[in-house]
Amino acid sequence: MSRFWSNIVSELTPYIPGEQPKLPDLVKLNTNENPYGPSPQVLAALHEAANDSLRLYPDPSASELKQTLADYHGLNSAQVFVGNGSDEVLALAFMALLKHDAPLLFPDISYSFYPVYCKLYGIDYRTVALDDAMRIRPEDYQGPCGAIIFPNPNAPTGVDLPLAGVETLLRAHPDAVVVVDEAYVDFGGESAVALVERYPNLLVVQTFSKSRSLAGLRVGCAFGHADLIEALERVKNSFNSYPLDRLALAGAVASLHDEAYFQQTRQAVIASREQLTKDLAALGFEVLPSVANFVFARHPQHDAAQLAAGLRARCVIVRHFNAPRISQYLRISIGNPAECAALMAALRALL
Repeated sequence: MSRFWSNIVSELTPYIPGEQPKLPDLVKLNTNENPYGPSPQVLAALHEAANDSLRLYPDPSASELKQTLADYHGLNSAQVFVGNGSDEVLALAFMALLKHDAPLLFPDISYSFYPVYCKLYGIDYRTVALDDAMRIRPEDYQGPCGAIIFPNPNAPTGVDLPLAGVETLLRAHPDAVVVVDEAYVDFGGESAVALVERYPNLLVVQTFSKSRSLAGLRVGCAFGHADLIEALERVKNSFNSYPLDRLALAGAVASLHDEAYFQQTRQAVIASREQLTKDLAALGFEVLPSVANFVFARHPQHDAAQLAAGLRARCVIVRHFNAPRISQYLRISIGNPAECAALMAALRALL
């Protein structure tokens, strides 16, 4: 601790991202990255954009990307916001929309960045317990609140809340913003973007990192009523008016134009997830019903931390959370068939 730190820095407990180890022959299944590379159209767009124009600032409004996203989802560009990864979009939403006198509500098992943002921005919050099946129950969110946020499908469980449940929350809290964090929705979930026109209190946040294979470019977006988007723009332009660089903008637009590649790779991930779920169950694992690009599993006869360590010794990395209620689970990202086979071989050796 330095004497030059502000008070808020000394009190923070920062978010810890998934490890990015530099090990040879590594099977990396710990950070939910897409096992398939970006669309060839993306790579071509990046090559074309890497020219003398990089001396110029990018479009601060990201107009082309916003319009492309609006066209893709049947919205208008005033209902679209973009930022430097969905984490930045979420950070701006916490500041612009989620700080109120009443507490912010989110699940007790959820994205661990949420309490970090609350601490950073001085937001009062209350967690709501998932049920015994690790599901979000809308009826548990009764009563007054400042706002609500949750991932859908949830992370790290992979379990989704059906769209009818999202609507229940929106109708029950018409005067509170409901943020649906859809980082993994393209792998089998049902997006709430379809509800944006009907509910002015809904903000849907998505990312290009997972299903678009662009984690290295850092592109996130949000969809909502123009009033909510304006709030995000006001905060963004008070913090960083150029959050997306020229390469990120070009790559993101190109990815939206290659629908065939998007569908091909996401279906490949879904197929691998279903096969991995069956293979894990055959080894005695209990696997939660996931619609994400990862599974959340535990073995009733083996300690999760020891399994994670044993896999690491065999150059297979998965994510273990030493947290209440989930300390015996492993979160396993969906790899390509060869990576899933390597995982299963290592688990068979351990068990």
